[in-house]
Amino acid sequence: MKKILLFLFLISFQISFGQRIYDNTCYDDKIATVILQKNIDIYDPVPIINLGSSEALKLSFDMLDPQNEFLNYSLVHCDRNWMLSDLQPMDYVSGNTMGEITDYKFSTNTYQTYTHYSLNFPSDDMAITKSGNYILKVFRNFDEEDILLTRRFMVVDPQTKITTTVKSATIPEFRFTHQEIDFTVNYLGFNIPNPFLDVHATILQNNSWSNAIRNLKPQFVNNNELSFNYENENIMSGTNEFRFFDIRSLRFFSNNVIKKYIDTVQNVVLRLEESKAYLNYVRWIDYNGKRDIFNSDGMNLVEDGDYVLVHFNFKSNSLNDMGEIFVYGELSDWQTKDKFKMTYSPELKMYTCSVLLKQSYYNYHFVLRDKDEKIDYTFTEGNHQETENDYTILLYHKNIFYGYDEIIGLATRNSNTLRK
Repeated sequence: MKKILLFLFLISFQISFGQRIYDNTCYDDKIATVILQKNIDIYDPVPIINLGSSEALKLSFDMLDPQNEFLNYSLVHCDRNWMLSDLQPMDYVSGNTMGEITDYKFSTNTYQTYTHYSLNFPSDDMAITKSGNYILKVFRNFDEEDILLTRRFMVVDPQTKITTTVKSATIPEFRFTHQEIDFTVNYLGFNIPNPFLDVHATILQNNSWSNAIRNLKPQFVNNNELSFNYENENIMSGTNEFRFFDIRSLRFFSNNVIKKYIDTVQNVVLRLEESKAYLNYVRWIDYNGKRDIFNSDGMNLVEDGDYVLVHFNFKSNSLNDMGEIFVYGELSDWQTKDKFKMTYSPELKMYTCSVLLKQSYYNYHFVLRDKDEKIDYTFTEGNHQETENDYTILLYHKNIFYGYDEIIGLATRNSNTLRK
């Protein structure tokens, strides 16, 4: 009987592990400032490379510890919903299935000591052979269960051409608050026997998976063209232009910083912010939620950049009956993480939050996470169809020979200016 129970437990464990949804997650509190991007000079936060190309991705992160550790990494192939695919590592990796992270440097002249790690991949001895969704998994001492962090990235086999437009929503009730992302896909020369069953699209706004539109099927098929010109299924809240603060220099006061002081670490207090929910839309140039890791005080960006305890302040009546308020953006991995949750003070009528962040220029929003754990901008930032946003469209196709979700199309589009 015990053997049967043990067998059933192992089976249920394997099933639950296989059903796990992979995300951008840090499993160690000492991990900070994780960035995965194309290995290029210009910061591009969408980690996508073309299959079979010479393009590479660069992972960088800090461990808030003055000593280095022996770290490894591996690649995990996922389906379009970020669950483990049926492929084995040898099916999608040519060469080694595990690598080492050997590039590390120690911080210098900082109050907060740390070790900075970086990795460029894929390599010649660990080449990717299939397109699709991938997880980069970093772990200690060859033990894949001792995970430090996971990061999503995508590999595209560009077999299609996607033409897209972004406009205000067609539906009258959303016309002034939402943006509609219409697109068509030309797949001439690529065999898709059953487009309605085997093709799905994902739309990302500013590289955030938290509000992504997923599993969007073609509405019409005309010869070799798929139409995704919906009116409701493909709309997203316009949100608002991002708030910002600048802590690239800790020697001088900068935008939206009102106070600096030192205790055990560097501290900065940001200007008191208020809700923009009922204000008219105002356009200005922002980074669409991104950050620019840069240290203008020292000689070396990597080892001289310090960590700062940043104090956020948001003046508001209590919204606790509706949900919780978070600081949100690329700085939070586009997630409502606990350390970015704000605390309400009834006496001050203000939400506050303090987070340790690396020297940088930051964009961010205040968002409400409602009782259903959905993100709402209505009471903090407001929604405007005029807002400038970056959109990424990924086209997935179920490979008829191996049964995995391959990515056969990619398009990026700015709501104001066509990029691709």
